[in-house]
Amino acid sequence: MAATARRRATADLPDTFTAARARTSGLSRRQLYTLRNHGSIEPLARGLYRKRDAPAADLDLIAAARKAPLATLCLTTALARHGLTDAIPATNDIAIPRGTRRPAINAPIQWHSFDAATFELGRGSVELDETTSIGIYSAERSIVDAFRTRGLEGHELGYEALRRWLRRPGSQPGELLDLANRLPRASGPLRHALEVLL
Repeated sequence: MAATARRRATADLPDTFTAARARTSGLSRRQLYTLRNHGSIEPLARGLYRKRDAPAADLDLIAAARKAPLATLCLTTALARHGLTDAIPATNDIAIPRGTRRPAINAPIQWHSFDAATFELGRGSVELDETTSIGIYSAERSIVDAFRTRGLEGHELGYEALRRWLRRPGSQPGELLDLANRLPRASGPLRHALEVLL
């Protein structure tokens, strides 16, 4: 397949696409593998591809979002995106509802299972590319979660994030406590931290 033909073959496809989407655009499995072998597209996960000439993006997060539609950035990853920690996580912390299957993705991801009943509390989204977005917990939810998981994540993560958040104009400790009251194991440690820091 010549370079011009390869470009034409993917012209109708979005930057990130599934094998099924490629087939509905008229590409056979053989043509798809030829595009992959020539480097025109790259596999992100089983049945998921991205054009090589697509704009730069976080391919690990795109793969996670496409394979687990409820994937949500949480804990250190979310705190870093909100500017509440200097920590640079070696893996992406991603939450999915408890009972949801963890997708097989060859990417540095630490999957966390959060209670389905409270999963949507403080959940928003961030766009990754033209067709893909991923969930992200708000700064407030991320702080509360850092206190809830202090046994795993360490005590300092929550304190550092809380200190930075309190310095921001418009931060409302009462709203933070209201959210903590709706999640298990968060209210007491967060209340104590606020008494120390305020």
